[in-house]
Amino acid sequence: MQNDYYRQGIFLGIGAYVVWGTLPIYWKLLDHIAAVDILAHRIVWSCLFMLLLLAAWRKMDAFREDLRYLREHPKIIAGIFLSAGLISCNWLLFIWAVSAERIVEVSLGYYINPLINVVLGVLVFKESLSVRQKSAVALAAFGVLLMTAASGVFPYIALALALSFGFYGLVKKQTKIASLTGLTIETMLLLPPALLYFTVYGGGTSFMESSPMTMMLLAGTGAATAVPLLLFGSAAQKIPLSVLGFLQFIAPTMMLVLGTLVYGEPFSWIDGAAFLCIWTALIIYSRRSREQG
Repeated sequence: MQNDYYRQGIFLGIGAYVVWGTLPIYWKLLDHIAAVDILAHRIVWSCLFMLLLLAAWRKMDAFREDLRYLREHPKIIAGIFLSAGLISCNWLLFIWAVSAERIVEVSLGYYINPLINVVLGVLVFKESLSVRQKSAVALAAFGVLLMTAASGVFPYIALALALSFGFYGLVKKQTKIASLTGLTIETMLLLPPALLYFTVYGGGTSFMESSPMTMMLLAGTGAATAVPLLLFGSAAQKIPLSVLGFLQFIAPTMMLVLGTLVYGEPFSWIDGAAFLCIWTALIIYSRRSREQG
């Protein structure tokens, strides 16, 4: 049973990262719209999608029970406020970076993020690492340093993405709220600022004046946002944060391929060496994790 639970977590994590790895394609289709406008739409449509999902799955009674439980545990509510803020910052930066043709730097951020998850797993949850796993982490860190050196500038976008999502995962694991409930409440908390933005800047009007394709893509941001986050939230409850962190190499690898081969962003031989280091580290770490699982 425990092995089945662990395998479920692995598959859920892989599913989340595959969806995230292809999201740059989605945001590229909307790069004619300002990143803040997309973020506001993303919040509104994600909230609607989650409420519809609760109704379709007949989870509204359970959702109300969770709300009553949260009222009795204000520390958890504070954690959800924090996670909502972290994920909104991550969303905005991701969308802007893709539209600014910096997908390779986005991929660097999500290569760094697993290292942050491993560190948080060890420091906060006292997850232990074997000598082999420590070697894998060191090799991956070296690969990240190579990619940073190759960029020639301080990778503030990459670091901001890595830190915001790393701490989001940490908060999600500590709140121990079901992923469906947690994500619904997060989007509900973000909904008033999004609606205020529409009121001030007329985002709702611009939506109605958009082409049918743009309207469909904006409305689809709810599903595009919620599905991988639900998968990630469920995986975070089933497997160690350090293992979940190394599964995340799937997403940046897909982003790196998209940035270089599909959208023509530069990729040097140093990037290639870093890529090799990181994937070697992933193989080493994953083998050891499977032995423990």
